[in-house]
Amino acid sequence: MIQNQKANAGQNLPYIAGITLIATLGGLLFGYDTAVISGAEKSVQAFLITGQGLSTWVHGVTISSALIGCIIGGAISGVFSSRFGRKKSLIIAAVLFFISALGSGYPEFLFFEEGKATMGLLYMFNFYRIIGGIGVGLASAVCPVYIGEIAPANLRGRLVSLNQFAIIFGMLVVYFVNWGIAKGQTSEWLNNIGWRYMFLSEAIPAGLFGILLFFVPETPRYLSMVNRDQEALRILTKLNGPSTAQHILADIKNTVEHHSGKLFSYGKTVIIIGILLSVFQQFVGINVALYYAPRIFESMGAGKDASMLQTVVMGVVNVLFTVLAIVTVDKWGRKPLLMVGSVGMAVGMFAISGLAYYEIIGISTLVFIIIYTASFMMSWGPICWVLIAEIFPNKIRGKAVAVAVAAQWAANYFISATYPSMMEFSGAFTYGFYGVMSVLSLLFVWKMVPETKGRTLEEMEALWEGNPAVANEPMAARRV
Repeated sequence: MIQNQKANAGQNLPYIAGITLIATLGGLLFGYDTAVISGAEKSVQAFLITGQGLSTWVHGVTISSALIGCIIGGAISGVFSSRFGRKKSLIIAAVLFFISALGSGYPEFLFFEEGKATMGLLYMFNFYRIIGGIGVGLASAVCPVYIGEIAPANLRGRLVSLNQFAIIFGMLVVYFVNWGIAKGQTSEWLNNIGWRYMFLSEAIPAGLFGILLFFVPETPRYLSMVNRDQEALRILTKLNGPSTAQHILADIKNTVEHHSGKLFSYGKTVIIIGILLSVFQQFVGINVALYYAPRIFESMGAGKDASMLQTVVMGVVNVLFTVLAIVTVDKWGRKPLLMVGSVGMAVGMFAISGLAYYEIIGISTLVFIIIYTASFMMSWGPICWVLIAEIFPNKIRGKAVAVAVAAQWAANYFISATYPSMMEFSGAFTYGFYGVMSVLSLLFVWKMVPETKGRTLEEMEALWEGNPAVANEPMAARRV
């Protein structure tokens, strides 16, 4: 205990906080890029789809094209973070965000006549959206890893959870930006010009993110893996103080040197757990609740204006309960929060399923949707990213996170794409399915997911090597 107090006393909290806030801009852009389409969607349809007499299927593909980029970005994130480092990978993501913002807002650049919709222009718009999606995929994988590798063990849960807060906050910011652009304007102006400003607005936070990244360090764990130990020690000293920096570096070197770095160096279990964490985070149906919230409320009897107001209420709830997770994750632990969240999600979804079956529409529907989303935001929303950032041993973290994040975006695409057809079949069945997934997520966490609260990233190696005597003893207690 005394050793831990001394270690904590040496931490440079303002420096750690500054680095974390810059890194979480990647999360904000993640949320911004994925939600900006919500305000521009109808105008894009009017300009690029309806104007050419194209089908609603083409419209759906165009609106969801960024998700294809997200899958690609998640899949290549391991190669990028291992070859170029965590910091340079984030810089690449910032550049992709910036290019996507400019290109999506002005897809005619160089090759097409301005204001004239053609198939070539449609392809170019989708290309720029996919570029932005690749940036989202990279950021979604690398930001939590970067923060997790910078943060001291006693702060890691809270700091990585800030990334989820930034994602939700980014969505709220772009909702207000889109509203501000559209307020008081005619439909004709929005269909010709307004939607462009919505996409172009992302260039501001993207440019800021790219510039600020030049002022943050590379992570000590990556530097150690590429044999830049003196740089790693310098950064560890600045982060944790000189009294513990040498010990932390020695622990890092020990984990780095003992394994080849192949994906299954520590067995298949840790990879399967990472993939299932990602899949369950999507299969419980959260992105359906976020992406289709206005449509859900309208289908349950709310008018258009009322449905938008209810969506705003959901957004406020999301922020508040994400803050609750940030405050409690390093106190209560990861597993308790996930299990409580799974129970709350199951209650919410089974109740909504029952209401849909009996065609009961009213305030009770909103209440249970809020119970569901609040339960997710205090648990699976941020905690999944925390665990993905910390359960994998140093040597395989880049590759393993890439696999987990690619699986997450693929699951996201699957759930989002199947929702309309499932609802056409049966609303009660659809929400009941998400309720069953919530129950299965509870059983999965209970049986398979280890508690990582307070452990250094190096201690995760002991867990996966099957050395419980070492793994269960805090690393600080083993130091003399």
